[in-house]
Amino acid sequence: MLQSSQMTAVLKSATRVIGIDPGLNITGYGIVVCCPDEVKLLEAGVIRMPRNHSGNLPERLESLFVELRRVIEEFEPQVMCLEEVYSHASYPRTAILMGHARGVICLAARLAGIPVLSFSAKRVKQSVTGNGNASKLQVQRAVQNYFSLHRVPYPPDVADALAVALCYVNGRGKHWAGGQRVNDSKNSPLPWGEGVPIRRFHQPERDG
Repeated sequence: MLQSSQMTAVLKSATRVIGIDPGLNITGYGIVVCCPDEVKLLEAGVIRMPRNHSGNLPERLESLFVELRRVIEEFEPQVMCLEEVYSHASYPRTAILMGHARGVICLAARLAGIPVLSFSAKRVKQSVTGNGNASKLQVQRAVQNYFSLHRVPYPPDVADALAVALCYVNGRGKHWAGGQRVNDSKNSPLPWGEGVPIRRFHQPERDG
């Protein structure tokens, strides 16, 4: 949990929250600003790591660490929110690899002095869709509706990261009494609005 002194500082003014959807291939991130009367979407995108091949795990982790530190230094979030690692008995290796990515992300936050909060996937889905078993598309649409975006955030890692940030916002809702969603898609810098694509946001590769 956040220490009381940290929470007091966070709640005094507009708060920048970064949500992270950890991954070793693609890590999604989303930054929202919580003001006393509104929640604004500041930036969202993905960090793509080098392709997986034998023995390059350290290289991929370094890439994630360096890029995430750049995001943190540029936008100076005050709180980081992470989705907890989901472990499936049939895929234990996946959980281990995700743990590596999560550790690097937590280290980046620690070095920047940012407190980290974790939320289960079920809690995140329940918070943004009302259904703890919601599909990825349902999460994407919920995020799209919340910020009045023209299209669903893509890839899903972006929507998942924003959903984690919104889980924190919704959980702390009592501190932003009267807060509203921002219907500001016309001025959105995101590629799903009408503005300039975010530099870290990569459109999906297509064959041909």
